Amino acid sequence: MPSSTPDFDSVAAFYDPLARLVFGPTLLRAQRAALQTGLPTAGAAPRVLFIGGGTGRVLPELLAVSPGAQVLYLEASARMLRQAEELARPLPAAAGRVQFRHGTETALLPAEQFDVIVAFFLFDLFPPAELADLLARLQRHAHGGTRWLVADFAPPRRGWQRGLQWLMYRFFGLTSGVRGRQLPDIVGALGQLGLRPAWGQQWADGLVQAGVWQ
Repeated sequence: MPSSTPDFDSVAAFYDPLARLVFGPTLLRAQRAALQTGLPTAGAAPRVLFIGGGTGRVLPELLAVSPGAQVLYLEASARMLRQAEELARPLPAAAGRVQFRHGTETALLPAEQFDVIVAFFLFDLFPPAELADLLARLQRHAHGGTRWLVADFAPPRRGWQRGLQWLMYRFFGLTSGVRGRQLPDIVGALGQLGLRPAWGQQWADGLVQAGVWQ
């Protein structure tokens, strides 16, 4: 993996409790809404890339919404990946349908193509130039009909939102090597790929957003 990749191993044990403490159920609501809106459902068997899924909290939801999906679960944190595997192990729906792989987008094989790319609270980690590079590499594994399911933070509108984002970037910069210092223009970066929003919704007074892009 590139040395510039953020490493969340040090926060894996308490990342989910911390997210619940700060945001309550909001982050999960955004992710679930994106899955329920953007995933192909009954009768479809999409090839899904779930990149940066962390500990896998919404993986059961993904499998339930799209019963035929074949999922590549790609996570850069070895500790978070192990937690996701442990969560999926007792789920009958996961057997034979989920492949867990340690790494970033650079671990994707050249011929791998996906019908759905799921990225939740991943794109906010990168400065603008690095985000553009990441999206360009992911696009090589997409086709014209690929759906991109994205949940992430939105530009702050109020003082408390700016303060919270400032604290988040400082905390994860110190603990996990996140080099970004402010939120990149995620919507603009997706638009630069030629993607257009088919659906979108916001929560927490606009602080959290989710969208389906195509």
